Amino acid sequence: MRRTPTLFTVALFSLALIGVAKAEDSTGTALTVYSSADPASFDPQQFISQQSQGYNPTAAWQVPGFGVVKEIRSIDLQSGSNELRFTDVAQFIDPTTVSFVDLSDPKTSVSEQNFQFDLANSEKILQRYVDKEVSVSVQKGDSAEEIRGTLVSAAGNEIVLRTPGGIQLLSRSGPQIKLGDLPGGLITKPTLVWKVSSATPGKHKIRTTYQTAGITWRSDYNLILNGQDTAADLNAWVTLMNLSGSSYQNAALKLIAGDVQRVRPSSSRYEKNARSLMAVQDAAPEGFQEKSFFEYHLYSLPHRIDVLSNSTQQLTLFPTAKDLKVEKILLYNGLPDGFYWNNSDSPQTDRNFGNSSNKKLDVYIRFENKENNKMGMPLPAGKVRVYKLDDADGSLEFIGEDLIDHTARDEKVLIKLGQSFDVVGERTQTNYSIDVNAHRITESFKIQLRNHKDVAQKVVIKEALYRWASWEISAKSDPFEKVDARTVNFNVDVPARGEKTVTYTVKYSW
Repeated sequence: MRRTPTLFTVALFSLALIGVAKAEDSTGTALTVYSSADPASFDPQQFISQQSQGYNPTAAWQVPGFGVVKEIRSIDLQSGSNELRFTDVAQFIDPTTVSFVDLSDPKTSVSEQNFQFDLANSEKILQRYVDKEVSVSVQKGDSAEEIRGTLVSAAGNEIVLRTPGGIQLLSRSGPQIKLGDLPGGLITKPTLVWKVSSATPGKHKIRTTYQTAGITWRSDYNLILNGQDTAADLNAWVTLMNLSGSSYQNAALKLIAGDVQRVRPSSSRYEKNARSLMAVQDAAPEGFQEKSFFEYHLYSLPHRIDVLSNSTQQLTLFPTAKDLKVEKILLYNGLPDGFYWNNSDSPQTDRNFGNSSNKKLDVYIRFENKENNKMGMPLPAGKVRVYKLDDADGSLEFIGEDLIDHTARDEKVLIKLGQSFDVVGERTQTNYSIDVNAHRITESFKIQLRNHKDVAQKVVIKEALYRWASWEISAKSDPFEKVDARTVNFNVDVPARGEKTVTYTVKYSW
């Protein structure tokens, strides 16, 4: 799927969406977002719903990721001391990460910086009016009565007023309260404040950088198989979620894919541990541009976008890879999971251990992420949904999904779709003997595969040699491939509407 040296886009588990200004002498916003979202369980809509309905006001701190915001502004400075106030910054900023650089005059110095986040709301405003005169309009029948008095308390659902006629208790749910100007000390937007000293009056270009919680992304892939299960089209999307408390207009956006380490307190508030776009149509012709970046991969969107607050957005990860070669694999793992390994310091001598038989065959799709297979690009971790074309009516039908980890170019991608309906297996222990004096176990198995399809099927039989690390296959009906120290595979063909039987004998010694 390699296009030009740079045409591609995102994927990561510590993933990163990064935006960088094109040049230091230009103004504008750049956004970098790092993600540790688990593609198996991360649901952007869950966070959006919690925040919008007020179920969890700290939801942004729990978002599995963070953003790096870089902004260059042109401002006026006077000679000497200046106070700068930037009001359009993220609500969930990490103040310890803020940096301030004067690109026009490096001699400009910062003596103090503050992050003011005491945002105005009804509770805080009312508290500031305690012991001050307010006006409350109370509906009585078809008319409204205005009550003036000194606000004594506005706690809970009650308003307490001291009026010339005495103390009055009013419910917060009905009356309309009229106040004066916004009390001092409250602001309507999160604000960064710097006290700086400049020797050069006039226009200056200022670059600010900070990290913010509440922003992350994930990647999703759609693989569309042809009728013969030999080729497929692959497209990909990035889902970007922004709960950081700010929008980023006309922002340069990049993605970094890789496992980026971050030091966190043991009880971090930033992270306590979308419904994705079900798109099976062709992706747009333009995607992210990819390049190697340190030990990660950097994906840059070639145009600027608006990253909106409290929203999710879907972006094309890379142009659709057409007609890449794939292969379907049926895998028979006759010994159920959990019996594979003997971790004790002695051989497993129980005759019945591992004598269970699994009848199901797992179904996989595999392809090579190579340039000669119309791929050859780093793939970020994400969820792969697989569809197949129904020739009868031309519709696409969903046939399974799986997760992939970050996958480098030239590696193989293996996607598990489910289990076969028409091909079944049976594993039988046909012989077992143990000679304790000779330190030897001999064991034989018969694996039967039955194919009820009208076409022959290729099957991989996976056998785990679980009793001891030292083994030898002394007899076999078919050739095998040694996968690792305790696993062998038999690659066989099962005829249409027919059977295939594989037998082997293994000897363990210690």
